[in-house]
Amino acid sequence: MNLSTPISELNRVGKTTSKRWKSLGIRNVRDLLFYFPFRYEDYRRVVEISQLRDGDMVTVCGQVELIANKRSFKTRKVITEALISDKSGSLRVVWFNQPFIVKNIKTGDMVYLSGKVKSDMLGAQLIGPAYEKYPGTRAAGAAQYGAGKKEDTVHTARLVPIYPLTYGLTQKQIRFLINQVIVLADKMVEWVPKDILEKFDLAPLGGALRGIHFPQDENELKISTDRLKFDEIFLTQMKAELSKKERGSLQAPSIIFKEEEIKNFVASLPFILTKTQKIAAWEILQDISKSTPMNRLVSGDVGSGKTVVAAIALYSVFLNGGQGVIMAPTEILAQQHFYSLTKLFNNAKLKLALLTGSLKKKEKDIIIGSIKNGEIDIAVGTHALLTEGVKFKNLNLVVVDEQHRFGVEQRKLIKEKSSAKHLGKSAHFLSMTATPIPRSLALMIYGDLDVSIINELPPGRKKIITRLVEPFNREKAYQFIREQVQKGRQIFVICPAIEDASDDVAGSTLPVVGSAEKKSVMSEYEKLSKITFPDLRVGYLHGKLKPDEKKETMSKFKEGRIDLLVSTSVVEVGVDIPNASIMMIEGAENFGLAQLHQFRGRVGRSTHQSYCLLFTGTFSHKSLERLKFFEQNSDGFKLAEKDLEMRGPGEVYGTEQSGDMNLRLAKLTDQELVKKCREAAKTVVNDLKKYSAVLTKVRDWENQTHFE
Repeated sequence: MNLSTPISELNRVGKTTSKRWKSLGIRNVRDLLFYFPFRYEDYRRVVEISQLRDGDMVTVCGQVELIANKRSFKTRKVITEALISDKSGSLRVVWFNQPFIVKNIKTGDMVYLSGKVKSDMLGAQLIGPAYEKYPGTRAAGAAQYGAGKKEDTVHTARLVPIYPLTYGLTQKQIRFLINQVIVLADKMVEWVPKDILEKFDLAPLGGALRGIHFPQDENELKISTDRLKFDEIFLTQMKAELSKKERGSLQAPSIIFKEEEIKNFVASLPFILTKTQKIAAWEILQDISKSTPMNRLVSGDVGSGKTVVAAIALYSVFLNGGQGVIMAPTEILAQQHFYSLTKLFNNAKLKLALLTGSLKKKEKDIIIGSIKNGEIDIAVGTHALLTEGVKFKNLNLVVVDEQHRFGVEQRKLIKEKSSAKHLGKSAHFLSMTATPIPRSLALMIYGDLDVSIINELPPGRKKIITRLVEPFNREKAYQFIREQVQKGRQIFVICPAIEDASDDVAGSTLPVVGSAEKKSVMSEYEKLSKITFPDLRVGYLHGKLKPDEKKETMSKFKEGRIDLLVSTSVVEVGVDIPNASIMMIEGAENFGLAQLHQFRGRVGRSTHQSYCLLFTGTFSHKSLERLKFFEQNSDGFKLAEKDLEMRGPGEVYGTEQSGDMNLRLAKLTDQELVKKCREAAKTVVNDLKKYSAVLTKVRDWENQTHFE
């Protein structure tokens, strides 16, 4: 057996179980060693039976006097009953639906039992405790109850690891498997240099892996997790420092800042830039004037005006005779950018083109030809811009909106397009996100990017009124929606699913008030268009529609030919309908704060008072607390901090990003750790010959994961 041994070859792993482990990403011994517990049960306190108290979490060590199965008279389920004794007394033990226990434990065996004590009129008992035979003993020679090696136990009498699992797998199974392979922890290659281990007082990798799975005490657990957390962040910082070094060696076109023309363009805009928009634009203009490639992230709250900041940079590129491109992950968002830029550049003599996958081949070929010969100054589009035939004559700036929403391969292609190696120069790179990221966190996530934050809304915008609507107030909310439509306003209705999971539900047009089921677009559309608002114009939109159908629906909504648009989260980012005044969100508990904030940002884009109505079927205290916080806060950066606190960066910034960084233990909010790792990464990058093993590890890690 070695680190590459498939999980299927381990003891007690059959075909079905092997598939279940694979669903958790565990394919071999190495994966198993890096599948960490998320908490621990403290069963170290071994107590004599006579000292047991109701509610105590304890371990008892005793001899099995009796054990047998019986069936419940009412339910006919199997109940396993046992009597355990030590020198101080005896204890009743009960297990439900585990008839196999009588095969594992026999009368006369010495056992450890760990669980919560429950007392009744007959005295103390343990219900469903973890059990384990006393290491290396049988009853006859085991007179010293409580003596022996507790450290040999796996499921009891210790800090017991608890793992995140899936259906059909048990805690005992995973602990049994890890206990089989833990001896191989020392076979892991120590990739962190000795001088860095010593400088930051870090444990060896093998010891850390043993200590996180089976710690003897809290101190060993802390030492182990500290080392493994360091590894996770160190890799991200190594990647960032290597990217910086690589970028420093590349050449990029120097975009001369033409002050008068830029000032005239800004003066021609139909609105005044906010202070943070001006700062972000100036930072970008300074970056692109250099001969090394810009690599900057603009993080802004919804509706804060990131597009106009990108437009200023694109205009500067145009003034210098270069081409720019702006890419979005969806056709709806690409079209939105195209319309916005067309308005912004209304008085400029530059040529814009929109390239998306839904265009006919003839139209595509014409646009691709115009991009290639330099006729098009700014190309806007989806990943269609990444196809092999698309070549630029003089690409100077690549702007990517919501980059984390692109697939892994698409992101690689974006970077390759940006490098324009056939020209001997790299394009400048600007990434934009509408997910507000606190500056400190942005610097940690995107260590190799410079960061600009836009945290002000354009003047004249009214604060959106947000309300969590109780089920009994639903009809009142519908009446309010009708009044808004009568005033000429339009409404978004967001649902967490496209179709109902159950055919029975899908066939029904009746509302299920307070239902915790995920409301679907199609059933909600049927209900609203036929029962609730039969006199209003109701449309629907979801990701499974053909591009032409989506485009037609959005055009109708934009032109005011649809009053209510029922949609999935496809409208989360970038959709701009100034006349929409209500965002109604069904099943609000199914969305994170950051995503709810994106939905809310689809309204409030004009001088009309706008509203966000949250409907939920949940009675979960935690979910309601989160929704109440959302109701009371409109600052996207505050919401991002709260989301981060409640759910962690992986969930907040998308599953792809949590995969990108492979953070199982570390938190990006741990600034002290990030600082240490960045210091270590700089040391290594400054002397790659000395630290070649680290470079190899980083490259291997890059091949296994993807980092934005």
